Amino acid sequence: MNKPVDGITLQAEQGGGLAAPPLIEPFYLPAHDEVALFEQCHLNKLAVMLKGPTGCGKTRFVEHMAWKLQRPLVTISCHDDLTASDLIGRYLIRHDRTVWQDGPLTAAVRAGAICYLDEIVEARQDTVVVLHSLTDYRRTLSIDKTGDVVQAAPGFQLVVSYNPGYQRMLKDLKPSTRQRFVTLDFNFPPADQEASIVARESGIEASQARALVELAHKLRGLQDRGLAEVPSTRLLVATGQLIAHGIPLRRACQVALIAPLSDDSTLVGAMNDLVELTFP
Repeated sequence: MNKPVDGITLQAEQGGGLAAPPLIEPFYLPAHDEVALFEQCHLNKLAVMLKGPTGCGKTRFVEHMAWKLQRPLVTISCHDDLTASDLIGRYLIRHDRTVWQDGPLTAAVRAGAICYLDEIVEARQDTVVVLHSLTDYRRTLSIDKTGDVVQAAPGFQLVVSYNPGYQRMLKDLKPSTRQRFVTLDFNFPPADQEASIVARESGIEASQARALVELAHKLRGLQDRGLAEVPSTRLLVATGQLIAHGIPLRRACQVALIAPLSDDSTLVGAMNDLVELTFP
């Protein structure tokens, strides 16, 4: 399905869509000075990398900043099969003619939007390379298939996210790419702040939110025992939403917090023991 926005048509299957700034402020609770730093990067036309674990608030932060700066937002989820054409665009056959179709990156460049590439490390290196000219003084995007060079409109900003936990010997960002970004480090919020976020986003009582965060801290301590991914703030919010809608607390923890983390029976057993200790 095509979606026209300000004269630009985006293909839904290309993995991104141009969204106007939200009317209502997306809730985000700053941990440090990341809001001020992002504002200065936007003002100085600097690309930004958000580095931190899954579910710690990177995407919500970008949504909040798009609202604060009043910029359209294009979000692209990166994966192994994402090609340069998926980002830039391609020729399509329509009836008796061939027409050029902008990809989400090109649409963002033309519209002066914030373009957010989530989990950039998952993208192929030959795809990442097309971003380079947008991260320096040129601020241009070359479209080889048409021969055009698109100058980024005022307000355009490139933002990528990166989870260091996904680093692998054969799958990491090249230094030549990393050094093109101002990097903001993200992590799970301090316990009190995380409890406030969970309570607000899920609708549970503050005491329940604090208990869930206490459980999360215990579970995060199992990372050295083979837990590949520790429970995120996002998982705590999902657990809280089930509790707020009447699911028994332990059952909510089992299905929304424990089960998504591991299939290993030993680890699952250990995590369920921590649930029972936290909620006797």
